Amino acid sequence: MNGELTFAAAMMTALLCMFFGTNTVAIKVALRGFGPFTIAGLRFALASLALFCWAMASGKKFRIARAQTVPLVILSMGFVIQLSIFHFGMSLTDASRASLIINLQPFLVLLLAHFFIPGERATVKKGLGMVLGFAGVSVIFAGSAGSPSGVRNGDLLVLCSTVIWGVVTVYTKRVIHGFDPFQIVFYPMVFSFPIFLLEGYLWDPVMVREPDLASLVSMVYQGLVTGAFGFIAWNTLLKRYGAVSIHSFIFLSPVAGVGFSALLLGEKLSSDLLLSLALVAAGIIIPYLRTGKSVADEPEEEVIQESEIPGP
Repeated sequence: MNGELTFAAAMMTALLCMFFGTNTVAIKVALRGFGPFTIAGLRFALASLALFCWAMASGKKFRIARAQTVPLVILSMGFVIQLSIFHFGMSLTDASRASLIINLQPFLVLLLAHFFIPGERATVKKGLGMVLGFAGVSVIFAGSAGSPSGVRNGDLLVLCSTVIWGVVTVYTKRVIHGFDPFQIVFYPMVFSFPIFLLEGYLWDPVMVREPDLASLVSMVYQGLVTGAFGFIAWNTLLKRYGAVSIHSFIFLSPVAGVGFSALLLGEKLSSDLLLSLALVAAGIIIPYLRTGKSVADEPEEEVIQESEIPGP
């Protein structure tokens, strides 16, 4: 039975969701000093090193069975493809727009899980949430008619990345039994960061462009805060308090992404963007609304199926 969410745990969960939501802002800041593929390589090299140190200190299991190799290779390939497209798309579009588009992922997972994961059936609340979420992202594309072609192309790349992320997440939920969640996150990172750096060498116009302090801090933030610490803290909270309580805070991710994009990057908060934000946030909240029952009365969900970081 999961424990009741304390005030401190609720504040930590809210803070983590805001961290995840501001990752698009951090990537845009890092782009001032690094190429998009180089950012991905350095980001996940840092996160891999930090997770390795934590796993060694906490006695995590590194060894995998032969039967687990193929699923990990598939997950790693999906990780590379999805994040390569995402980082390139981020170099073309605004952080606020990308933050809203990537939050289409929970709705894609709900839709795909209905068909491909036994027991993950759609409900009225999930269906309404999906409709609102898809409507919110549609507003972004409907309002992009007057945007530069580069921004529109960036939006499409981020959308493509989000679709791949949703497919990979559903595949993860199908194969994760028998894995430690740490393995599912760690090995794709280790597999991918040399490939990202190779992509940077081949395709970034310049891998490193005299980075300033802000871009260096942004890299550390992505690698250590949202990457390593985010994974550890998120899964610790999931194990202690359960997915129903924790995932009800995820709506803060797009709010933080849009808000900090305006505050730190000076991006315009247009009416289309605010409408999209309202629809996406409402769509995320609705599936987790409770109907007069306490958290203890909710069906207990398997934590291992929900062990994921809500952000790319």
